[in-house]
Amino acid sequence: MAGVLRAERVWVETFTGLRMRQFDGLLKVVRERGGNGPGGGRPWCLPLADRVLLVAVYYRTNLTMRQLAPLFGVSSATVCRVIQRLGPLLSLEPTARPADAADRLWIVDGTLIPVRDRTTAASSRNYRFSANAQVIIDADTRLVVATAQPAPGNKTDAHVWRNSGLDRYCEGVTVLGDGAYFDTGLVVPHRKRQRRPLLPGEEADNAEHRRVRTRVEHAFARMKNYKILRDCRQHGDGLHHAVQAVAYMHNLALAS
Repeated sequence: MAGVLRAERVWVETFTGLRMRQFDGLLKVVRERGGNGPGGGRPWCLPLADRVLLVAVYYRTNLTMRQLAPLFGVSSATVCRVIQRLGPLLSLEPTARPADAADRLWIVDGTLIPVRDRTTAASSRNYRFSANAQVIIDADTRLVVATAQPAPGNKTDAHVWRNSGLDRYCEGVTVLGDGAYFDTGLVVPHRKRQRRPLLPGEEADNAEHRRVRTRVEHAFARMKNYKILRDCRQHGDGLHHAVQAVAYMHNLALAS
């Protein structure tokens, strides 16, 4: 059975949201991380470039493995093995503490991702079984700095943040969060209290805070063009690998 999709410009740019040079950069990283394997075993029926394209198309379109199989001319079992093998190799590597940390501004927020695996999800305020994925972006570049292991969606952002381990990447960096991160050490808006309206200066601070913090919402919107983050069928660490891979492809598309 001959496949339709190959790692060629027309298919890469149509199905992945990446330009060809960006896809080449992704392919190079996967190869350096051991995407071809140690060798000596049964060879893959697809070259590495086509396998990386398969994983990127899966994350972008969220087609089922049975739907992807005829597009690449392989079995659905092969599609599953390719995704399981290469998915983790597309992951974003957390940014090290920058040298100019005191001058940086990062933004953190959580987003709910519907997921079928009930062991990693919980009934959430979006009325679906979802997981809470915490993401940090750089306010200037809009690039994703780090992501955390998704937590059940019934946990608050502050609770997930405290248990995510992301704070170790933020030492010395000013980090903005919304009102859900109150009492976490992050920069949050001034809170209205009963019978105490906000002062004019506090209103202005909150307006500026909202203006800057919307950048993380824009980042989520771009990341959710990859439909795997709208309804994830992966189990176990599959959602975590998907979030990290999407973050890395988002950075490639934005920076190149």
